[in-house]
Amino acid sequence: MSLIEKAAQRLEELKRTGVAVPDDVVEGTPAAAGDDSGPEYTPLKSQQPQGPVQYSRVVEVDLSRLAAMGMVTPEAPHSPIANEFRVIKRPLLANAQGKSPVPVKNANLIMITSALPGEGKSFSALNLAMSIAMELDSTVLLVDADVANPGLLKVLGLPPARGLMDVLTNPDVSLSDVILRTNVEKLSILPAGTHHQRATEVLASDLMGQLVAEMAARYPDRVIIFDSPPLLPTTESRVLATHMGQVIVVVEADTTTHSNLKQALAHVESCPVVLTMLNKAVRSEVAQYYGYYGYSRAAQA
Repeated sequence: MSLIEKAAQRLEELKRTGVAVPDDVVEGTPAAAGDDSGPEYTPLKSQQPQGPVQYSRVVEVDLSRLAAMGMVTPEAPHSPIANEFRVIKRPLLANAQGKSPVPVKNANLIMITSALPGEGKSFSALNLAMSIAMELDSTVLLVDADVANPGLLKVLGLPPARGLMDVLTNPDVSLSDVILRTNVEKLSILPAGTHHQRATEVLASDLMGQLVAEMAARYPDRVIIFDSPPLLPTTESRVLATHMGQVIVVVEADTTTHSNLKQALAHVESCPVVLTMLNKAVRSEVAQYYGYYGYSRAAQA
């Protein structure tokens, strides 16, 4: 019996037990012969061994639009900005994959932040996630943890959706309900979700710690990138940093002051690995911005 036949048989068994299963879905296979678009919902592998099959929603990201905005996309793997992030991601992946000289706890949890708003942290988080998704041996979950001012879905051209805050505040909502799979094969998105007035307390709760630990352990090949709030005007990112294995602080060239950077770094000094990334830097050899944003190589802070 082929895998498709086995999957179809399993779906029939689920239907007989009263589990609601879309008629056109076969686990991990196209919806129908001759239809190469695939099913609208696909099962999360982590949920398959026990109980009913869980599904995450698939969304279409306009990669041409992102490329026009100067972002890393699989369609332009050798663009200048793609080459920059290819360099930036190497030490991060070495840590996440246990290949660094000194093991880093929770190294697959990476937080992107900045001292102040507007320094390019969300842009950097999305580009880093796209770049890592192009790796052969890694998958990426990009989490919009800037719950007070979420922006990832808007940048991606996607409508608002449930996400992180819904999982933390509603016991009936699970990660598999809100994670968005994208048309970039190895990239998934966890939106910030519904606004909550006590977001800081929610992120500081034991439940958040348990959720992050579960996310870190559930997918051994997955790198989880958190786009977090800036460090100085908010407290959410300081709390979030306590769960991270690696933190990148984005620094805006000619704007971020030494004092602000020093204060920001003090808030994340307990994290095992802290890197800085110079953003919007003018490349003197070409006398212009490097792509949409300019980046220097990430350097140990």
